[in-house]
Amino acid sequence: MKILLRSKCCQRPTVPGPVRVLHKGYRTVTPQNFSNYESMKKDFKLEIPEYFNFAKDVLDQWTSMEKAGKRPSNSAFWWINGKGEEVRWSFEELGSLSKKFANILTEACALQRGDRVIVILPRIPEWWLANIACLRTGAVFIPGTTQLTQNDILYRLQSSKAKCIVTHDAVAPAVDAVASQCENLRSKLIVSQNPREGWGDLKEMMKCATDNHTCVETRHDETMAIYFTSGTSGSPKMTAHTHSSYGLGLSVNGRFWLDLTPLDVMWNTSDTGWAKSAWSSVFSPWIQGACVFAHHLPQFEPTSILQTLSKFPITVFCSVPTVYRMLVQNDVTSFKFKSLKHCVSAGEPISPEVTEQWRSRTGLEIYEGYGQTETILDANGNVLPPGQEGDIGFQVVPKRPLGLFTHYVDNPTKTASTLRGNNYITGDRGYMDEDGYFWFVGRSDDVILSSGYRIGPFEVESALAEHPAVAESAAVSSPDPIRGEVKERFVSTL
Repeated sequence: MKILLRSKCCQRPTVPGPVRVLHKGYRTVTPQNFSNYESMKKDFKLEIPEYFNFAKDVLDQWTSMEKAGKRPSNSAFWWINGKGEEVRWSFEELGSLSKKFANILTEACALQRGDRVIVILPRIPEWWLANIACLRTGAVFIPGTTQLTQNDILYRLQSSKAKCIVTHDAVAPAVDAVASQCENLRSKLIVSQNPREGWGDLKEMMKCATDNHTCVETRHDETMAIYFTSGTSGSPKMTAHTHSSYGLGLSVNGRFWLDLTPLDVMWNTSDTGWAKSAWSSVFSPWIQGACVFAHHLPQFEPTSILQTLSKFPITVFCSVPTVYRMLVQNDVTSFKFKSLKHCVSAGEPISPEVTEQWRSRTGLEIYEGYGQTETILDANGNVLPPGQEGDIGFQVVPKRPLGLFTHYVDNPTKTASTLRGNNYITGDRGYMDEDGYFWFVGRSDDVILSSGYRIGPFEVESALAEHPAVAESAAVSSPDPIRGEVKERFVSTL
């Protein structure tokens, strides 16, 4: 997979203060000129203020601009469920509702700054309100996918020492089954049409709450969110992100990768339990003043995705390669995407075949995101010359790049293991060509070693995908007494 960024593109620009970021965002109502990298780099500067809170310094600023008529008449949030229900909020309405939620956290739940809140909700409006409410109160937001099992929930509650959990009917029984084993858990909030014993009814509480709330003054380097991330061994680890990490760092995504303006409607299909939802369903679009579009999508159906892209004025679409692979297996040409102008993908490599099929049927490119690349290193942390495969990493000493997680929570040994000298090692393998482009080979733990050769599974999978009868494929290693490892290929046919 070719990473379409020259190596110097990954040198972190510096950030203007929050308000200046907003004004720059508003100026980009007209399309940006991406042909001159040096000019873009010069114009985009990031200054990190000592105190920063995304709710106060970004969302509330958009509310002020909205009231003053300095923002186009575009919703801030737009939700549908495919059954005729619809929610649309302006930035002012989003602010008012999130302040009510914030008061519930501080008053009814007695949460204080730094307390941890686990939120396990599907793609419903309350997930976004919970996110912003935590920002306003200084509580640490910990998202979880609705697919978590009872044991998963127990592990997360105990590991995080969360004092509050927000969830819905489908997950509440699992929480009740383990709550007695979680000594730190004090409050349970449920999004439901029916009351549940021992739980705060969020919908009813919102009706009574006031929106008179003062946002806390958070330092830019305070922990804002914790994500449980799976590794190759052991239980999921907790990674911490600060208020500036996502709140300011993702302005680069919103402006340069997603190419968003206040006129845009951005739809990201990611599950709310993943960090991708924070990137493309919260921070990146809202720092640019764009509208966040959300579809409940309780079950994934390719036709539903295509119909939604055709029916609603979505201008920017983001999804994982698996979704695009499923979409191109349908009659895409029968749908007209009148507003769609920009498509992106991330989370796993996307094959050239899918990219070409999408382009030929829609006329749109899929721009692939890869968030970690900077330098190719050898085993000793030395920078490798072009053409030589190595570990992908980047320098974090003396200054850690904005946007990178700060540490593994309560796990200094794991944090230290990600470093090689002054460099953070991403766990990916790749090489840089003579033109300064990076080529992704695969995860370090996925690379197959056979007879002394390092074989990237993605290359094998891409070759298999060229056959018209192959829908999905996977290449994995299998022990071999002679060669060490050999390739095993699995395919799913159309």
